[in-house]
Amino acid sequence: MVLTLEPTLSADAQESLVAQLRELRFKVTPVRTQRAAYLVALGPKDVDIRRIGALPGVLDVHQVSDDYQLVSRKWRVRPTVIDLGDDLRLGEGTLSVVAGPCSIESEAQMEAVMQHLVQSGVRLMRGGVFKPRSSPYSFRGLGLDGLRDFYRLARQYGLRIVTEVMQVSQVEEMLDYVDVFQVGARNTQNFNLLDALGQVDKPVLLKRGVSGTVEELLHSAEYIFSGGNEHIILCERGIRTFETASRNTLDLNAVPILKEKTHLPVFVDPSHGIGIREHVPPLALAAVMAGADGILYETAPVPERAASDGQQTLDFAESARLVEALQRTYLLRRQLAEDGLV
Repeated sequence: MVLTLEPTLSADAQESLVAQLRELRFKVTPVRTQRAAYLVALGPKDVDIRRIGALPGVLDVHQVSDDYQLVSRKWRVRPTVIDLGDDLRLGEGTLSVVAGPCSIESEAQMEAVMQHLVQSGVRLMRGGVFKPRSSPYSFRGLGLDGLRDFYRLARQYGLRIVTEVMQVSQVEEMLDYVDVFQVGARNTQNFNLLDALGQVDKPVLLKRGVSGTVEELLHSAEYIFSGGNEHIILCERGIRTFETASRNTLDLNAVPILKEKTHLPVFVDPSHGIGIREHVPPLALAAVMAGADGILYETAPVPERAASDGQQTLDFAESARLVEALQRTYLLRRQLAEDGLV
């Protein structure tokens, strides 16, 4: 059960409300986010919800049957839209495009990508400065100094940046230089990191785990929300299966299922989803038709020379064509939705 509290409720009144709920045998967890104050109450199902709603200080109450409460669409029917400022919003009703290299490698590389993104009308740039790599001998990023340069140049070009955080100790030092924190597939169940990101006022793009289920992804999002951060984006990026013909198996089934289960925005990363450059664009378009609110993909000046993931990275010509096709596909899907066909 999720209770939304009156915004003027005093601390003493909230404590009294919690005590009354505990008398009714509920386990109560207070949650305060950027938007509001809530109580998550877990307990008996036979209590009349109208009785709970009539308690002093309760603005609204919803019975939620899912184990994950706060990210469930059963209590927040209207989808969450994240406002990054400058008329840039992420979520249902718009299509967000996030593009850039797998790794930030140099100032020249960053500027080349930024110029391309601006020319293509893309306002969000992805790029890793801390890179989790399978081999300890692979390029592992430029670190905090690279992030500062990334942020400085992005502001000059009017771009927002999405970059990966790998451990709790990095959150505070990265905070002033990040627009959207990314949690990679390897860290989706790093609960200490999720707790730390719940305490910051920056959006978090949470990728699905390498072998994670949809339910596990939603539980990971619940950690962030319950910590105080409502600004969460879920990202399908492919899962590991028995199939070896592609890097991962991009689970587009997850998109409509997530849209049904949660009010959070849902993005798709086809670059990691398949790992094969020529197949990234059609999968990106398929994700839009499946209902994705945003697409992340990798692009670089010369993919063959990229320090990481060049085999799944688009060049600028391919990237420009994809951005145009994404917009056309999004408009088509909206028309089909109006006609009741999707």
